[in-house]
Amino acid sequence: MTTLTTMQPAPEQEMARTSAPSAALTFPPSIPEPARMQLVRMFRDPNTLERPERAELVAHLEEAVALEPHVPELRILLGMAQCVNFDGQSALEELREACNLAPDNYFAQLKFGELLMRLRICDQAAEHTQLAAELATSTLQAELARRQAATIRTMQREGIER
Repeated sequence: MTTLTTMQPAPEQEMARTSAPSAALTFPPSIPEPARMQLVRMFRDPNTLERPERAELVAHLEEAVALEPHVPELRILLGMAQCVNFDGQSALEELREACNLAPDNYFAQLKFGELLMRLRICDQAAEHTQLAAELATSTLQAELARRQAATIRTMQREGIER
């Protein structure tokens, strides 16, 4: 009788594997194909999208959210695209709504915490990042939340907050 054992890769191995260009990304069907391609480019390097492309991506995602307003993943993507498009207030609203729609969504909590951290609202950022760490289902997710929490603690210690 043969038994199979599964080994968990180290966080850095898991990160390398999932950040490879061949890693498949799946998007909700309400996102049109041009927007999917822009999202892939945005995830690889946010600086590759020109201003008109960023605006077009945000418009496509706003349409998708209008079609399916109760899908938190769409709101997370829209919030991320708005961040890349330098629209922090709209991104805050979308990510906050994503957290309200799905309080147990790891990515909603992590991304909302990240945006709050970048806006130097460290107490709230720490809360959402801690919640993301508790919701983590893999070593990669736990490591990302841990690193973000460490950055927030450093900011608080150095007095870099509002």
